[in-house]
Amino acid sequence: MHEKSIIANISDGERLASALGGALLTAWGISRRSTSGVVMAAAGGALIVRGATGFCPGYAVAGVDMRDDDTRVALAGGRGTLVEVAVRIAKPHDELYRYWRQLENLPTFMPHLVSVKDLGNSRSRWVSRTLRGHTVEWDAEIINDDPNELIGWRTLEGSEVVSAGSVRFKPTGKDEETEVHVRLQYEPPAGKMGAAIAWLFGQDPSQTIREDLRRFKALLETGEVPTTKGQPRGGAA
Repeated sequence: MHEKSIIANISDGERLASALGGALLTAWGISRRSTSGVVMAAAGGALIVRGATGFCPGYAVAGVDMRDDDTRVALAGGRGTLVEVAVRIAKPHDELYRYWRQLENLPTFMPHLVSVKDLGNSRSRWVSRTLRGHTVEWDAEIINDDPNELIGWRTLEGSEVVSAGSVRFKPTGKDEETEVHVRLQYEPPAGKMGAAIAWLFGQDPSQTIREDLRRFKALLETGEVPTTKGQPRGGAA
């Protein structure tokens, strides 16, 4: 049986507020000595646990990490651009999760990637080709890992690429069919890095991800990645 990895996903300020608010709510609930008081005390206890662990289940379900860092600041408010793409694949969700979670597999269906190396401790190093024939590197970390269900990640402080996202593997209810839903938020590139990472954003960033998912679907369903080199990019299938 798999165990879900619990990783802190709220900021230090939010942890403190949760702990203090939970303590007050618990004390107030106990003082009321009633059914509603018991409910308040239970809610306060949950807030205390949230503050102590730094973990919010609601954020985890959404693949959100609210810890303070450069990524959060760069993507806060209207500064981040959100892209969401989904595809249905005729394979069980656990099989798709395992293939994606082995990060070294990603370049097999993401041709813009040269390599992804697992560094341990949920961290990885990514190397990508640029449109000018050069390469760009950055480090990322997995911030939410729910086996067979969800993988959430973000780039690390100091990375040239600033992004965060998640991929969810949800059974559709049909015979071994899974909906793979990718959610990516990124800081639009500017200056010299704009050209260096144009492979990711392009004119239509959702198109790049959509094509990656098409290749992922073909690879897992047939064992082969379709060749589209030299062909114009089309719309969604």
